[in-house]
Order: sequence, then C-alpha cells, then structure tokens
Amino acid sequence: MMSKAVDALKSDKKVRTVIFRSEVPGIFCAGADLKERAKMHSSEVGSFVSKARATINEMANLPVPTIAAIDGTALGGGLELALACDIRVAASSAKMGLVETKLAIIPGAGGTQRLPRTIGVSLAKELIFSARIVDGEEAKSIGLISHVVEQNEAGDAAYRRALALAREFLPQGPVAMRVAKLAINQGMEVDLVTGLAIEEACYAQTIPTKDRIEGLLAFKEKRPPRYKGE
Repeated sequence: MMSKAVDALKSDKKVRTVIFRSEVPGIFCAGADLKERAKMHSSEVGSFVSKARATINEMANLPVPTIAAIDGTALGGGLELALACDIRVAASSAKMGLVETKLAIIPGAGGTQRLPRTIGVSLAKELIFSARIVDGEEAKSIGLISHVVEQNEAGDAAYRRALALAREFLPQGPVAMRVAKLAINQGMEVDLVTGLAIEEACYAQTIPTKDRIEGLLAFKEKRPPRYKGE
C-alpha cells in the first residue's frame, strides 16, 4: 500500500509537499510486526527487509519536500521511515528509537546510514548500540527532529505543526523547490567542489522556466506570484 502511494506521489505534478502521519492515536509507526516476523522462515526475512528498504528509499527520493509528523511512537522501521523525510516534527511525548539490537539484528531500512547523517556518527552509534528510546524533547536536543511541540487533546500537535510548515513551503516556485531538494540531497554525498557543480547544474534548470519570469514580474508589480510549475 505504501509503495503504491509513493509511486502515485512521484508522478503527481500537483503535489507540492507531503506529510507522513498516522491516524492511530499514540502511534506513528511501531516498526515490524514481531509476531508476523517470528513466523517467517529465515529465507524470507532478507526479501521482506529489502522491500521495506526500497519503499523507504523511494520516499526519500520523492522530488517534493516531505515532513514526518510524529505524534506518537516511532520505533525501528517507524523511525527509519521518519528519517527518510526531509523534516521531522514530533510531540514532546513521542517516543523514538532504533531498537533492533535488542532483537539481535540491526536497522535494515536505512537506519544505520541516515541516523549518523542526521545526528552525527558517535551519537548514532550510541543510540543504536544501546537501543535507547528518546522522547521529543531529547530528540530535538540531539538534532533528530527539527521541531518539538506539546501534545494537544486531539493528539495531533505534530501534524498541526507540520501543516504550518507546509503552508510556508506552498507559495514558493515548484520547480525551484524540486531542484533545491535535489541539489541539497546530491551535494551532501560528495565533496564541496562537486557539490557546487551540482548546484550550478540545478540552478541552470530554473533559468528557462516561466515561473522565474513570473517571480520577477510579481516583484516588479508588487503582487504575489502565481507559479504554475513551468
């Protein structure tokens, strides 16, 4: 189901920002179903994890900004899903952790790679080695999430904060947003000189667009721009 939804999002040019949330109270994503996993033959496990990794990679490669709204527990694969998003927002009461070493396995859907890129190598090792679970306040202090909010009675405080962020993104030029994300993502994997070349190539994609001209006209005419993603 998730894979099909991600495929649909990739090809929908009308989508400007994607928020990943759960409608289950107190749970963002609790990770794999351990009862189901226990019934799997060892030959099936690798394929199962590979599919999860591929889906999360597809999420990470969505061309538009993505926000994880963590209003509850995000453990194991649930946190790996959130790590694949561009921005993470969590309620202070949310619980997050990569707990796989407790089960004598390791994070297999990107956690060993995305967590150190997010919070640093040493701290990522500490959290994975200890299988520690952190709340929203600690997650914010270590840079795991961008924003922490007090939970509300409806249990959707993180989602509401994510919506506010999305509304900040929506007025910007769609083509610019897509190539800005591409430049950042690709640039972070290479040296600075190569990264600057990637930035130059991405900037060049915005020059011939109608949106760039519209932005200049709107500024001159002192009105909001009407971007079309062209």
